[in-house]
Amino acid sequence: MSADLSHVSTWVFDLDNTLYPSDAAVMSQVDARMTDYVSRLLGLDREQARKVQKDYWREYGTTLNGLMANRQIPDGRAFLDFVHDVDLSVVTPDPALAQHIKDLPGRRYVYTNGSLKHAENVCNRLGIADCFDDMFDVEAAGFQPKPHMAGFDRFSKRFAITAPESAFFEDSIRNLKTAYDLGWTTILVRARPGPRDEESAGPDEHPDHVHFAADCLKTFLSTAQTKVPAA
Repeated sequence: MSADLSHVSTWVFDLDNTLYPSDAAVMSQVDARMTDYVSRLLGLDREQARKVQKDYWREYGTTLNGLMANRQIPDGRAFLDFVHDVDLSVVTPDPALAQHIKDLPGRRYVYTNGSLKHAENVCNRLGIADCFDDMFDVEAAGFQPKPHMAGFDRFSKRFAITAPESAFFEDSIRNLKTAYDLGWTTILVRARPGPRDEESAGPDEHPDHVHFAADCLKTFLSTAQTKVPAA
């Protein structure tokens, strides 16, 4: 049975492992570069740096937020530029996905814990950059990343979001929880079977705060029931 999203007029998409499949090796590159950055910044070996990286991710939402909270980094933008300097040839352009997103009635946004430049680069590679009304990155959120409510509040104020008419597509279970608490419709984009990063939801996960779950974003969008456009 297809998902009934006929009440939705605002469509919000996470970026990484959501708009492209989780088996595209983007976040594994970002993850490794985060370890390199933390290692150099704090003078730690890679094993120690990785522990700090993951501890901060669990406690603060992102590694960057942990570094900033502990006053270990003066410039969040430099961190973002470094960790997102990755090879995007692993992402396959997807004209079918572009058409499905364009067909969604209402407003469409990207909301990412990454940088605006990274979001633009990924969306340009996918061929979907012109599908969105705007993109909202972690800097626009005042470096208050998902799942923190402060970032969602900034996003909602900037774009005058009406929660009951909004849908949020995400691969992170904990990020969806905040959206659910706000009254958004939540759609979990599950990781494909095989290796996945620590943030992605597994192929069998579907917690109570998730309204719908999709193994393939493109397939989900192609079958979802949406509002009939005005004549």
